[in-house]
Amino acid sequence: MNILRTALLLIITLVVVPVFSYYFGTPLNEISVEALTLLAKICLGAIIYCFILGELTGNNSQVDKLWSLLPIVYVWIVAHYGGYSTRLIVMATLVSFWGIRLTYNFSRHGAFTIRFWEGEEDYRWAVLRARPEFQAKWKWTLFNLFFICGYQQILILLFTLPIIIALQFNETPFGYIDIIIAGLMLFFIIYETIADNQHWKFQSEKWKRINADENLEGDYKKGFLDKGLWAFSRHPNYFAEQAVWLSFYLFSIYTSSEWLNWSIAGSLLLVVLFQGSSNFSEEISTEKYPLYKEYQKRVPRFFGLRKKQNASSTKS
Repeated sequence: MNILRTALLLIITLVVVPVFSYYFGTPLNEISVEALTLLAKICLGAIIYCFILGELTGNNSQVDKLWSLLPIVYVWIVAHYGGYSTRLIVMATLVSFWGIRLTYNFSRHGAFTIRFWEGEEDYRWAVLRARPEFQAKWKWTLFNLFFICGYQQILILLFTLPIIIALQFNETPFGYIDIIIAGLMLFFIIYETIADNQHWKFQSEKWKRINADENLEGDYKKGFLDKGLWAFSRHPNYFAEQAVWLSFYLFSIYTSSEWLNWSIAGSLLLVVLFQGSSNFSEEISTEKYPLYKEYQKRVPRFFGLRKKQNASSTKS
């Protein structure tokens, strides 16, 4: 029931946070409303598309395939509305870098095929479908509609919306603060790339040995990665993903001169999502890998100081 409570919390916050945050900041001007309306229509179409395709094929990773692509579409549409000003081009380019990187990472996990409705499904959906609370088909259908498709597609739209604020204040001169923010966002994109590559190399080698019926030794016998960036964070990729979009929000602060505006809703909701997602991933990992609980004790989930190992754990 934990996952159901988490999903319900996320859906509630999806309604409450944007409505509450809407009252902070300057109301949108006409061109910003026009751009946002078009993005909302695309988002609605994506929800319907992913839900129908997921129900027909039984593959509920349809949203995953669009997760890295739709933000690119959204930001370049806004850049067009803003006459391709320097700041909007920089923001759109950074999101494009992020999306291309993530699309490549998805593709090497088998997410994309010629038959676009097929491809590798996120293993967590299969785990969820097998749970008692989802044995009734109608329950999974509603979960697919409101959380997998609805919530996640709206979230994808929301965390790109700081560019709408940048469009609204398009007359704010491009300056060195923009360059600093762009550098910060680029740093976290590179950080996430390194984390994903380290994890990909480890898992690829592990499964290569398993498929070859070789005896697993050392880290491969342990089953999970705790070296490189993974020695300092149990989810360095999740940490970087949150930091990327929090950095993106900084553009809206600089352009509007308002520390709090409604476009913060997306990055905040993304943080909430990763709390639930990491909880579920770690629940699965502790069941698969006996030493994972020890890893949890000495390494922070996202960011923090690594705890020292005691003598007994070091000897083991």
